[in-house]
Amino acid sequence: MNASLPRPLTLSTDGPLRGRVRVPGDKSISHRALMFGGLAVGETRIEGLLEGEDVLATAAAMRAMGCTIERTGSGEWSVHGVGVGSLLQPESALDMGNSGTSTRLLMGLVASHPIVATFTGDASLSRRPMARVIEPLSLMGADFTAAPGNRLPLTLRGLSPAIPIEYTLPVASAQVKSAVLLAGLNTPGITRVIEPVATRDHSERMLAGFGAEITIEDTPQGRSIAVRGEATLHPQHIVVPGDPSSAAFWMVAATIVPGSDIVIENVGMNPTRAGIVAALSAMGADIARENERDVGGEPVADLHVRNAPLKGIEVPADLTPSMIDEYPALFVAAAFAEGRTVARGAHELRVKESDRIAAMAAALTACGVGIEEYEDGLAITGSGGEPIAGGATIASLIDHRIAMSMAIASLHARGRIEVDDGRPIATSYPDFTDTAEILGARADWSER
Repeated sequence: MNASLPRPLTLSTDGPLRGRVRVPGDKSISHRALMFGGLAVGETRIEGLLEGEDVLATAAAMRAMGCTIERTGSGEWSVHGVGVGSLLQPESALDMGNSGTSTRLLMGLVASHPIVATFTGDASLSRRPMARVIEPLSLMGADFTAAPGNRLPLTLRGLSPAIPIEYTLPVASAQVKSAVLLAGLNTPGITRVIEPVATRDHSERMLAGFGAEITIEDTPQGRSIAVRGEATLHPQHIVVPGDPSSAAFWMVAATIVPGSDIVIENVGMNPTRAGIVAALSAMGADIARENERDVGGEPVADLHVRNAPLKGIEVPADLTPSMIDEYPALFVAAAFAEGRTVARGAHELRVKESDRIAAMAAALTACGVGIEEYEDGLAITGSGGEPIAGGATIASLIDHRIAMSMAIASLHARGRIEVDDGRPIATSYPDFTDTAEILGARADWSER
């Protein structure tokens, strides 16, 4: 096989999905565990780390700046950190692959260290805007030289000591919030971020667990998160829960495939990430939380999902921050609902790994689904539970979530739905097709 050639992928099934599965470790938490462990003095142990390409890019970058990171067993990793303020000058450019999270959070780390780092990425990442992170980090004293449009490749010159700031997020973004807080770790005084709309809070939870002084308040302007700089982080034992973004594909698959009955074990149920469960449940999905518990400060549950008829709804816009990565899977669910589903307020989808609004509109239209496209979302007229037409080849656009979402759609289609290239799936879910086969589906990889 020539690794440079596309690998088309189709999923299919002759019957219901059945079984118990686990999804990979949460990607957001995995990135942060490596970064925060790299800033602690001593050994941090991580279980359940997502071993996808995006997270491995974070590991490689932290190694390049002086941390020792080793895989010690199946899903077990050891991180020996260098301490806040002690990151080393990388000898070469930091290749972020396809990972926007790695790029933006690491920019925050570097911004308050006296080092220079160049960030590069693949073609998809190089099209994604970095201005929203550059703006607050520049206020803290970091200097940037970027490609046109404030895109990669980008060179960052950190400042130490940096300048503490109070910054109100102009758009809801956990990545921007986290970048500023991470820069604040090595900045004298108090660095504060105000978010008018709450976003995922993994950084705040984990930083507090590592010993950073974090203060969180509700204010008239929004949620205020402050970190006291010149922090000392203490090594931790982190157990990474399953990624709800990965679980979303199987929630949708079991819901739409007749007779299906599955359990997805150990899924992170952080309230700032569980919007997809709320949205699907509002549509009529049969999703029961079982064995609810806390693991490492994060709420976790096993999700029991059974096939159920869906009805179109108007998706509440206030769910958007808690399910921004799950919209492609939600769009697939809507394609099988009775009536019309309207999902708006998701402008951020235009600047993900691909333009996910346009990409999913094109993909579902090609499969015979009625679509109305808006600047900030889609209106989808569903099949009422019947198979969709299918019979199309879908452009994945180097986007793992487009590829997985349309692979799931093919499980209940009259005609074959082929994703033109399934390789991007490895960025977040290397075992995606293995999981499909455990549940009774077939994965057909073609060679070109």
